[in-house]
Amino acid sequence: MIRFGIIGTNWITSKFIEAAKQHPRFTLTAVYSRTEEKAREFAGQYGAESLFTDLQSMAMSDEIDAVYIASPNSLHAQQATIFLEQGKHVLCEKPIASNASELKQMITVAKEHEVVLMEALKATLVPNFKQLATNIHKIGKVRRYFASYCQYSSRYDAYKEGTILNAFKPEFSNGALMDIGIYCLYPLIVLFGKPEKVQATGVMLDSGVDGEGSILLTYKDMDAVVLYSKITDSSIPSEIQGEDGNIVIDKINVPEKVEIRYRDGSCEDLTQSQPYESMYYEVEEFIQLIESGQKESKVNSLAHSLQVMEIIDECRRQIGVQYPADER
Repeated sequence: MIRFGIIGTNWITSKFIEAAKQHPRFTLTAVYSRTEEKAREFAGQYGAESLFTDLQSMAMSDEIDAVYIASPNSLHAQQATIFLEQGKHVLCEKPIASNASELKQMITVAKEHEVVLMEALKATLVPNFKQLATNIHKIGKVRRYFASYCQYSSRYDAYKEGTILNAFKPEFSNGALMDIGIYCLYPLIVLFGKPEKVQATGVMLDSGVDGEGSILLTYKDMDAVVLYSKITDSSIPSEIQGEDGNIVIDKINVPEKVEIRYRDGSCEDLTQSQPYESMYYEVEEFIQLIESGQKESKVNSLAHSLQVMEIIDECRRQIGVQYPADER
């Protein structure tokens, strides 16, 4: 069994645990929270035997092999490093760091201590993304990648009423690009690599983060268009356009229906059943890496994560989004 510790006691952590429990090699043994009361409540809810309010003590504990980090974005690098330095494997929620500089430091520490560091981004590990990647050659020369993920945040209602929650605070390295846009960018990098040029625009909120934005990414013989938002909704699917057809993806953040529409009018349904909740597949990938002795995923690789973070850094520079973490 791979013994996991958990950092973060929010809704995403609950979803992670429920999905991870389906894996036969996953066991939850420890929970961290800043308050003992919250840690005890969460540990009791999910059957974890140990609770911690001190990260260093948790990292030094022999009760865990790995940790899942789902704290605010601005804390990811610091917390991950504490565990990496103690020889613990780290699965870190997206975005894995506040910026590329932080991520480079995390990668250095992970390699020094020969442990697994992986970004927990589910979109590229679910069965239907694998189907997409395997069949992309069928549409001929790819000329455009288009990804749209616009999801109105319930926290935006509070924002408009004068209450700024963490999702819209720059001190937590948040905003639409980090929270939503990354789902559009990561599959692009996995499939096509790093672009030659990036042009970004966005709508800034008074709190200092972006509410929505658009990105045009230029490759040698294709381009990519990315639309993302936390202040509007959209029902537009994503697609990859080739000279012989296009692949239509219902939801880029977690593809559930994928089909090829050929130029002759015929269609090929690539959709595969997904027997587990989408977060299960990042757990499966992570545990397989640990058990096989591999140090990083071929899909959610450190190189891919770094390329995505470098693009996000450049987009933030162009839009004008700055975080306190950038000054560290």
